[in-house]
Order: sequence, then structure tokens, then C-alpha cells
Amino acid sequence: MMDSHDTNQPLNQGELEEEKKTVEVSEAVTETPAEETNVDQQPESAPRPMTKEEVLLRIKDLAQDAENANKQELDSLKQAFYKIHNAEQEAAKKEFLDNGGSAENFVPQNDAIEEEFKSVMAVIKEKRSAQAAELERQKEENLQIKLSIIEELKELVESPDDANKSYTEFKKLQQQWNETKLVPQAKVNELWKNYQLYVEKFYDILKLNNEFREYDFKKNLEIKIRLCEAAEKLADEEDVVSAFHQLQKLHQEFRDTGPVSKELRDEIWNRFKAASTIVNRRHQQHFEALKEAEQHNLDQKTVICEIVETIEYDELKTFTAWENKTQEVIALQNKWKTIGFAPQKMNVKIFERFRHACDDFFKKKGEFFKTMKEGMNENLEKKKALCEKAEALKDSTDWKTTADALTKLQKEWKTIGPVSKKYSDMVWKRFISACDYFFEQKNKATSSQRSIEMENMEKKKNIINQLGAINESMDTDEAGTLVRELMKEWNSIGHVPFKEKDKLYKQYHSLVDQLFERFNISASNKKLSNFKSNISSIQSNGSQSLYREREKLVRIYENMKNELQTYENNLGFLTSASKKGNSLLTELNRKVDKLKADLELVLQKIKVIDESIKEQE
Repeated sequence: MMDSHDTNQPLNQGELEEEKKTVEVSEAVTETPAEETNVDQQPESAPRPMTKEEVLLRIKDLAQDAENANKQELDSLKQAFYKIHNAEQEAAKKEFLDNGGSAENFVPQNDAIEEEFKSVMAVIKEKRSAQAAELERQKEENLQIKLSIIEELKELVESPDDANKSYTEFKKLQQQWNETKLVPQAKVNELWKNYQLYVEKFYDILKLNNEFREYDFKKNLEIKIRLCEAAEKLADEEDVVSAFHQLQKLHQEFRDTGPVSKELRDEIWNRFKAASTIVNRRHQQHFEALKEAEQHNLDQKTVICEIVETIEYDELKTFTAWENKTQEVIALQNKWKTIGFAPQKMNVKIFERFRHACDDFFKKKGEFFKTMKEGMNENLEKKKALCEKAEALKDSTDWKTTADALTKLQKEWKTIGPVSKKYSDMVWKRFISACDYFFEQKNKATSSQRSIEMENMEKKKNIINQLGAINESMDTDEAGTLVRELMKEWNSIGHVPFKEKDKLYKQYHSLVDQLFERFNISASNKKLSNFKSNISSIQSNGSQSLYREREKLVRIYENMKNELQTYENNLGFLTSASKKGNSLLTELNRKVDKLKADLELVLQKIKVIDESIKEQE
């Protein structure tokens, strides 16, 4: 029945305003940020590429539910398969050409795995095409249903019959409209505008009675309050993406629900809109944070790529240098694994860049080791030739000429590069044994040296007495100067009788150690002075002993130099931003300083040996 007090008051304007607001907000919040597509579709940078068999197995799994398979994964698997397949074909072609075949005569062999792969992919394509066609058909069917609903609404508006009968039919049409979902996207807005137009006209001409209208308003208000409460709870949902999608469903239901009384329309709408704003803001902030994190990951991975790409290969000239650099590259690979995804459009590209840089490094390393192995074989032959020459001279009694010849061979030995560790000690012992034998025989034949050694012994005893006479009453600087002068004089004195050298050496060093400790003379000077003193005892075993000592020091120097380079490289990766990082940085700097000082001391020792060898010549 119609309310006599409300026969001239149309109800359409409020409903229309509220429906328009619902449409506008719903359309705004249903726009999903492009970044959302990154959440589950980021390709992982696997440490080992898949084989063709593994790719085929995965494609078969996806074919079981092809309609719901991830398109990006399908494309990625197809790309991976043909990358391997093409590489195999290229390898087969290269082998064919290497065996004398011509390019125009090469015929690729049939690949059963490829045929099966194509067959499975065709099935997937067929299923997905059928699904897409079915979806389009359903959309077109829904379009026709909604067009017919609009036509029926139009008939209700243009030829209204009994009010109650028309209203009942109207509610059925509304329900049918809400139950009919997807239509072609291009028709959505036009359909909705036409639908709202005739709903508005229907309310204009129907003029429901107050009792019926208030009941409708009350039921709609209850529904919309429930929707507001549900939207407000979404603010506490931990999964912001899920909350966003749930909100879209609430908006659809809010839009499909009829109007409420005019005085409550703005209030209920503002409440729902405020709850929606909170969810939308959290959703947007989530993807902004995700985008920022992915960009940070990209920056870190770019820096790692640049480190590998800028390796100075010209400086890697020894096995040790290459091994140290290899450990650095492996450390960077491990670091890479701890970094998350980069932005989707760059994730695969940055991984390909890093893999290419690492492949290039290990390829160059393999080439270096191959070249070095060939060079070491040549070096071994050269050193064997020197062994034969030394062995041919070892029994000579032409002391001067032969000594010069062997000394020349020893110098030539130093100019030859390394040999394999398997033969290094063996060939060195063979060479030095021949040299030692000659010089031992020479020393025996030159026993007239003993009178000089006796004089040298008296001189060194005199120095020991002078050192013992230095007491605490002497000025520190004066004492230090005197000690260094006496040590210099000691080092300038030649050999003493072999039986006496250890006794004199112990007496001398005992006094020097005491004086160094008493007057706090530099530890480096002390070590160098002690070494100079040792030279005499080394020389007494023959000049070849000096060469052995020098070669040992050179090896020590190279090892320390490589260790210093490793520490200095590590310093470049550290930051003092944290307390732990600062502590480690301090410790590394301390080790670097100590290594530099030790390197300088070794160089000084080598210089002392070179001077001694020169004096002998």
C-alpha cells in the first residue's frame, strides 16, 4: 500500500547518490598496484640450471592443471628448455665441422625429448585456449543476461502495474543482476550506468509507501553496518594483500545493497569509506616498502657484479694469486645467495650478468692453469739441463773456473720459473747436491784459510770483551751507538774455526740480547743484526748455502706479500658502522701494519745475502 502522506515524495535521489558513491570508491580501490604481481612470481636464481629432463617433468606436472598454471613459469621453462636444446645442437654442429664436415651438410639429429616437450606444450596451450574461450563465452552470455535485465527494468519503468507486484519483480531483477558476475570489461561502465538509470527511475515512479520503504531501509542499514564492521576489522589483518582483496568483496556487497534512510546515508558511507582508506593505505605502503627493498637488493647485486667484472686479470700471475681471488669470488657468490629478489623486470637480467662475470672468471682461471702447466713442463726440462751441467762440473779441480761456472748456473737457475710441486724438491736437491759436492771439495783443498780463521776468532773475542765492558752507567745513546758499531764490525769479520763458531756465536748473542733489552734498542735492528751475524755461519757451509737461504727468503716474501694483499682486499669489504665491524677493522689494520714491517725486514735480509754473494764473487 502507498503512504498517503508521502505520495508526492520520490525516493530515487538518495539511493542514486549513495549508489554513485559506492561505484566511485569501488572502482578506485579495485586498482591493484602493478608491484603486486611480484609477490609470487619472482624467478629464483638457482645455483644449478635444470636439465631438459627436469624441465620436461615440471611441464608435465603443470599440464595436469594447465588452466591454473602460472604463465610466467611456463614461459621461463620453455626458454630454459630451448636454451639447453640449442646449446646441444650447436655443440653437435661444432663437432661435425671439427671432424671435416661442411655447414650446409649438417643435419641435426631428432630429439625425442623435444618432441615430447612440444606435445605437452601443445596440450597445455589447447587447454588454456579452451579455458580463455569459455571465459569469453561466459562473459558474453552474462552481458546478454544483464542487457535483458535492463530491458525488463525499462519495461517496469515505462509501464508500471500494481506497485507491490512491480516491486517484487524489481527485487528479483536486482538479485539476478547481482548473481550475474563477469562481463566484457569494455561494457562494465556502460551497463552499470544504464542499470542505475532505470533503478533510479523505478524508485521515482514507484513511490513505495513509508512502511514498506522504512523496512527496506532498515534491512539495508543492518547489512551496511555489518559491512562497515567487517571493513574495520581488516585494519588488524596481518596479511595486507589478503585484507585488500577481502575489501574488494565488501565493496561489491556494499554497492549491491540498496539505500538506507536519507539522514543516515552520509554517515554510513563515511564510516565505510574511512575503513576502506586505512586498508588501502596499508596495501599501498606494503608495496612501496617491497619496491624499496627490491631496489636495495638490486643495488647490492649490482655492486657485486661490478666487483667481479673489474677484476684485474693482468695482476693474477701466480697460482696463489688466482686461488686467493677464487676465494673472494666464492665469498661473493655466497653473499649473493643471502640477498633477496630484485625488481621483477631486472631480477633475471642481474642474475645473468653475475653468472656471466663468474663464468668469465673461471674460464680465464682454467686458461691460466693450462698455460702455467705447459710452462712448468718447459721449466722442468730447463732445470734438468742445469742439473746435468752441474753434475758434469762437480768433480773438477779447476777451483776458480768451476766455481765461477757453478755460480753462473745458480744465477741462471733463479731466472727459470716454477715447476710442478711433484718435481720441485727432487730437481732442486739434484742440482744443489752437485753444487755442494764441488764446494765441499774446494773447501777441503783450501785449508790455508785456517790461519785467517784464527785471526778472525781473536777479533771476535775482542768484540765480545768490549760488549761485556758496557755497563749501566754508560749513556743510553752512547751505548746504543757503540753496540751497533761493534755489531757492524762483528759482521765484517770473516769465518772462524768451525769448532769455535757456535761457542762464540752464543757468547756474542747473549751479550747483544742483554744490551738490547737494557737499552731498549729497536727490535727490527736486533733481528737484522742477528741475521747478519748468522751469515758468517751460513757461509761456512759453502756459498751454495747462501743461495738456499736466499731462495727460502724469497718464498717467505712472496707468501707474506700474498697474505698482505688478501688482508687489504678484505678491508675493502668491511665497514665500521657496527661495533663488531669496527673491532674487526682495527684488528685487520694491525695485521696489515705488522706484515708491512715484516716484509721490509725480509727485504733487508735478502739485501744482506746479495751483498755477501757479491763479496764472494
